[in-house]
Amino acid sequence: MTSLVLASRSPRRADILAQLGVQFVVDAANLDESPLAGESPGDYVMRLATAKCLSVAARHTGDVVTIGADTTVDVDGEIFGTPPDLDAARHMLQRLAGRQHLVHTAVCMSHGGVHVAAIDSATVTMTPIAPAALERYLTTGESLDKAGAYAVQGKAAVFVEHVAGHLTTVIGLPVLIIEQLLRPFGLLPSHPQP
Repeated sequence: MTSLVLASRSPRRADILAQLGVQFVVDAANLDESPLAGESPGDYVMRLATAKCLSVAARHTGDVVTIGADTTVDVDGEIFGTPPDLDAARHMLQRLAGRQHLVHTAVCMSHGGVHVAAIDSATVTMTPIAPAALERYLTTGESLDKAGAYAVQGKAAVFVEHVAGHLTTVIGLPVLIIEQLLRPFGLLPSHPQP
């Protein structure tokens, strides 16, 4: 029987797979996630999702499907990854406030030495963020492990005015792509989860 490995330590990605009723194990890749000079946000997430997937797939033998993913926030072509500290998170959120940005999530799947990658994007419109509200949010610590310094499904939801595209793309694992990739391997339950 085919087994699934998630090449990510993201609890949000694991939650999405669990909500789909998929059985999997986590084996996270440990890679340098620095952008390359002149790399576009879309190319960046495709490169990292593929590298994570293939790095972890090389550690597994047998009938195993490996899924790797990466997400970034794109502000006018600038990559907003995970902020290294609160000052960087503050700066990112100040740049995002009151405007639109893109969120790109790439997914790579490997099975039997063959891999395929796909990308999905969503547009997020943020409300203006009052300085006091921003400081309150930063004290939660939520911003420090999120691309763009916010979690659309977390406490930062109050800053999100609108999402054009699939919410799971913004969270970090596009369900439509995952279903398309996993269905041929029989890894999705035959009945939708409640």
